[in-house]
Amino acid sequence: MAEMVRKSSVDEVLNHWILAGSCILLMITGFAFLFQMKSVGSVFGGFNIMKEVHNWGGVVFSLSLLYSMRHYLKDAFEYDADDAQWFKVAGGYLSHKVKVPPMGKYNPGQKLYYLGIVGAGIAIAVSGFAIWLMKDNASVMLISHLVHNVAFCVFVIAVPVHIYLSTLANPGTFQIMVTGMLPLSEAKKKYPKWMKAAGKM
Repeated sequence: MAEMVRKSSVDEVLNHWILAGSCILLMITGFAFLFQMKSVGSVFGGFNIMKEVHNWGGVVFSLSLLYSMRHYLKDAFEYDADDAQWFKVAGGYLSHKVKVPPMGKYNPGQKLYYLGIVGAGIAIAVSGFAIWLMKDNASVMLISHLVHNVAFCVFVIAVPVHIYLSTLANPGTFQIMVTGMLPLSEAKKKYPKWMKAAGKM
């Protein structure tokens, strides 16, 4: 049996699924509100109940996003020469012939994606709470709806790309999101700088 190494802690894996689940729920209900899709609303027992689900789902999403910062935020702000080279070769996604530089625990694409999600997540959360709790302020409502919809567009584009890159485009990655573990040999191949820092190279 292959020797395994832990890449994600148990609470990291659990919080990732809470964040993902609440995000997808919010995207579905938000899409239904935006286009007045009664068929989706009926699944929740009507728009009024769906609104409550959306609002409290937003609370769960916001708390989960804040908690995720303890796992990823520090790494997301750290870049080096290898990260710059990674961008030059597009991480090897466009061609298998290019040489991809050695990576740490997260590649720069993952770091930027996370920062984008944090930025859009904070924007959509703050504007969402404003829409929920400040209905009597017309100016706040106008700005909040604009910010909310722009941030929503970011999620609609970024999340499906993230799902594709973390499953079909990178076989074996999904295992990390379920168990937090991956084979040591795979870790040495994909994340040599992380393995070296951990004393496993």
